[in-house]
Amino acid sequence: MKTRSRACLSASNISTEGVLVIAGATASGKTELAIALAQRFNAEIIGADSRQIYRGMPIGTAAPTAAQRAAVPHHLIEIIDPQQRYSAARFAEEAVAQIKEIHARGRRAIVAGGTGFYIRALTGAVALSPPADLDIRGRLSLESRIHDAAFLHQWLATRAPERAAAIAVQDRYRVSRALEISLTQDVSERPARISLPHEGIPFAKVFIDVDNATLAQRIAARVDAMLAAGFVDEAERVGPRAVAASAVGYLQALAYLHGWATFAELRSTIARATRQYAKRQRTWFRSEPETTWLRSSDVRLDIENLAREKLGWA
Repeated sequence: MKTRSRACLSASNISTEGVLVIAGATASGKTELAIALAQRFNAEIIGADSRQIYRGMPIGTAAPTAAQRAAVPHHLIEIIDPQQRYSAARFAEEAVAQIKEIHARGRRAIVAGGTGFYIRALTGAVALSPPADLDIRGRLSLESRIHDAAFLHQWLATRAPERAAAIAVQDRYRVSRALEISLTQDVSERPARISLPHEGIPFAKVFIDVDNATLAQRIAARVDAMLAAGFVDEAERVGPRAVAASAVGYLQALAYLHGWATFAELRSTIARATRQYAKRQRTWFRSEPETTWLRSSDVRLDIENLAREKLGWA
């Protein structure tokens, strides 16, 4: 976790076409903050959420509302069907393409979301870092304890897509073994993947840190709002076989529909699963390179100052 330097960067490091990346745990207020900053800096927003990319799931994924999208253009939101797969490599490619189009329109770009691997792929930090602090097998064992099988498989897909396609998502042993082989290859032998550094696009990356008590309250309020808005019906429409059904809350809602849980149990299990997911997000971003963590009474002002210092935004 890196802290921000107050010193202004040299003119050679400042670009008005850089990208501001806003990350945070679920319910940390990323959407509202990104919209306010986009309006301040004449920017458009690119979503970095592995579930908001799916159509027909706005309640459970807390996707930006129609009013929010009308206020500020959003990209990579609700772009594929819940039955389709989507990789971090594809996200990085499509996000860079959108960023270039936004810049060509004379506007700035803000990336906002909580999917750590999408952001890591976009900012070019996909490889283990630092590579020498642990042996690769030990590091993979650690990553496997932190992340679920889908995450490991997606990681493999960004490095060896053909190999990943031949291995089942839940086959942790074969996925880990394939990752180990991939990561031991010399970096110079691997083709460069599209990312912001690869394209020469500077960026500033921040993580919105919210204390546990406040985050738990926000999560509880979000769960209540989801259930009141018809989340159970949404989960039924998505169904258990969709790729997107692995998102937090959907399988719990389907269990409730089968009579396997009471409504009170549904509410508590979704809230608990969401808190656990938020904890995993914070754990991930603690090791994310070049990330400034911010927790203050005026996070928006802090980010504005950071954008001025690192990107030259005025």
